[in-house]
Amino acid sequence: MPVKPDQLAALMREVEQEDPIDFADLPFAEDDLRELVATHLCEMAAAMENFSTEDRLMTLLAVSAKLVLENLVLHVQLLRRHGLPVGDNVDALLNRLRKGEAE
Repeated sequence: MPVKPDQLAALMREVEQEDPIDFADLPFAEDDLRELVATHLCEMAAAMENFSTEDRLMTLLAVSAKLVLENLVLHVQLLRRHGLPVGDNVDALLNRLRKGEAE
């Protein structure tokens, strides 16, 4: 049974309780943005209905990894733009990446 966009949006809100999103002063309603993303992801999942389970999982992991990377880059860019230090978690991650480059 495929997940419907409204169900996915509800799950997104639940996840956000633990890790809230700062929508700042975007000129869009938060729920409208959630619905847009949920609809897009449900359409993407439906387009993969003929994929094997392994291919579907790999595709979803690739999309998730790309989004996490994009979020990290945007977060660091914003902090730098405002002259703010990165958090301990981001700093530790960047240090690990730097050590990997040195090896």
